[in-house]
Formats: sequence, structure tokens, C-alpha cells
Amino acid sequence: MQQKQQTVGKSYSFEGKGLHTGKISKITVNPAPVDYGIRFRRTDLGEDAIIEAVAGNVSSTARSTTISKGDVSVMTIEHLMSALTGMGIDNALVDIDNIEVPILDGSAKPYVDAIWQEGRGVIEQDAPRRYLEIRETVEIRNEETGAFVRIEPYGGSSYDLTIDFNSKVLGVQSAHWDTSVAYTEEIGVCRTFVFFHEIEYLFKNNLIKGGDVDNAIVIVEHPVSREQIDHMSKLFNVPALGVGADGYLNNVNLRFRNECARHKLLDLIGDLRLAGGFMKAKITAYKAGHTINTKAAVAVSQSLK
Repeated sequence: MQQKQQTVGKSYSFEGKGLHTGKISKITVNPAPVDYGIRFRRTDLGEDAIIEAVAGNVSSTARSTTISKGDVSVMTIEHLMSALTGMGIDNALVDIDNIEVPILDGSAKPYVDAIWQEGRGVIEQDAPRRYLEIRETVEIRNEETGAFVRIEPYGGSSYDLTIDFNSKVLGVQSAHWDTSVAYTEEIGVCRTFVFFHEIEYLFKNNLIKGGDVDNAIVIVEHPVSREQIDHMSKLFNVPALGVGADGYLNNVNLRFRNECARHKLLDLIGDLRLAGGFMKAKITAYKAGHTINTKAAVAVSQSLK
């Protein structure tokens, strides 16, 4: 049976602060017609301030994925793009009234909960889905770090990802997604993460103004003092935190033992959607991040022209 294109059955709104800017924004995911793809509209800049969510519009990959067109930009789109892909949504217009998509709980779970779990959250449209059929292998490598993303011809869609931060807490973790794996339960719920020793640097460089203890897993790789932990509590404006025996800050409980790898897979799915649609491909990634992910998306879109 041929897969039809899909859109959302109605408009869904979400509000919260951006992870990096700390600015409050409201986004609304709206139905869109056949072959529309995913587009963002900056409603604070006017009705025509629309950016197509495609690899050619990527303007920054500094700890998140930003797209721009002219003077219009939208930051941190990867979790929403991943959610739309995981839920099988081909077409949507996303209205946003500020520059950054809200981080919410650090995963795609809020989108999944609102859209997927409703009876008419996702509806079929009267046109077949246009798959991106990979004809030859595309591989992007970073020789310095050993990172790579390889995209090979395949009759379906399969993702395998491995992370290795040389971390005794994380170890080497892997995650997998294909159509037999429930994105909504196995991938979309996995939250972003950060190392304890990075946080102060990120705050000082205005990179996580919207970070808090509800939207990130914090990995404590090196021994820390009570004074350092108390300082972290002040940064997040929460009661005293602690470090668990597993090496994670006790701000959240892990949803999966390999939640960090699953979140990196969530990011990869969102970034590769910028190639322009749903890929029929076998995707293998090692030490993936937004820069190499989006370069792979560009390479795929160019190879299909």
C-alpha cells in the first residue's frame, strides 16, 4: 500500500523559553497542503517572513540547528523537526513569535503527547509521499574527531548511531530506529544532555540562558565539590542538588540507560529531515552532531538534484 502524505489535523500551540536565548516564544504547528514541506513563519516579523526547513537554509550549528533566509532566522529547530519526522508528518507551517523554538522538556515528548496521542492529530492527504530515494552512498567525515555520517541506498529507512565522548559515565552508547521501533515511545521522549564542567562556560558565553534542571540531563564526569554543586543550584535557582552513584546530577531520572545516545539519534533524525523529506536509506552515524548532520543533509539534497 502506497504511503500517503500527512499533516496535522488542527493547529497545536506550545510555549516556553529558548534553551540558548532564554527568550519566551510561542509556536503553533498548523496544517499545510500537499507538497508544502515544513516551513517556519516568524509572526513577529510579518506574514511573509517564512523560511523553508531545508539544508540550504542552515546558517549555524553552534550547539543547535539554525535556519535563516535574508534577515529572518529560527534557532533550535531540531527537536521539532525530529518530532514531525518521527510522527510521519510531511507538511506543516510552524508559526513562531520569536527567534528560538522553546526547549520545553529537552526532548520531543511535548509534541508527541499533544499531536500523536490525539485521535485526529495526524491526518492523511490525497497525494503519495515523495520519498528521497538515495541512489549512491553519501558520507561526510571529520578526520580530526573520527566522526562520520554515512547514508546508503536502502529499500526502507534505518538509523544506527553511536556516541563516544571518552566518558567513564556515559561509556560508548548506541541507539537504533527504523519503522518497527515506536519513535514516540523509544526516541522522542529522550532529553538533551550536557556535562557539568561545560555549564558554567556555556552560561558565561550566553549559550544556555534558558537551561534549567527540568530540560537537560547533567553528566558529572569529574569529581566536584559541594561548593560547585551549590553554585550550580544557584545558577538554576533550585534547592540543593546532588550527584547520584551513576555519575548523573540528580535533577532528573533517566528514561533509558542509553537516553543520551537516543537523544543524539533524535537530533540526527531532525537534522537529516532538512535534506527535504523522508529518506529511503540506511544511515550510520558515529559521534554525530549538528554540524556533520546538516552537512550530510546538504550532500544528500545535492546528490538528488
